[in-house]
Amino acid sequence: MKGQMQTELGQVVIDEEVIAKYAGMNALECFGIVGMASVNMTDGLVRLLKRDNLTKGVKVRLQDNKIYIDFHIIVVYGVSIATVTENLIQSVKYRVEKFTDMTVEKINIFVEGVRIVD
Repeated sequence: MKGQMQTELGQVVIDEEVIAKYAGMNALECFGIVGMASVNMTDGLVRLLKRDNLTKGVKVRLQDNKIYIDFHIIVVYGVSIATVTENLIQSVKYRVEKFTDMTVEKINIFVEGVRIVD
């Protein structure tokens, strides 16, 4: 599904992949987040994704022009997970809504791992 906006000059259509990439890039800017995670369901291994594979750790669904986002993240060891996730939700919600002019209805965060950062 794609998000849609009507303007006086025509219709704007936004693909879920575009929103996922934008949300992922903004999430990486949040304090306490090491990166996005990819989970292999067959063996349960969690892998830290590189910047060019961000969208594998972010899932975006559009329903009735509302955005639902799932993040699979790896956090820095020693930080408050509650604080990091609250910051992530507020920051990404604000930025994605400004970027798309659509409402972010729900953000789910799955903490898949913890890493020590040098």
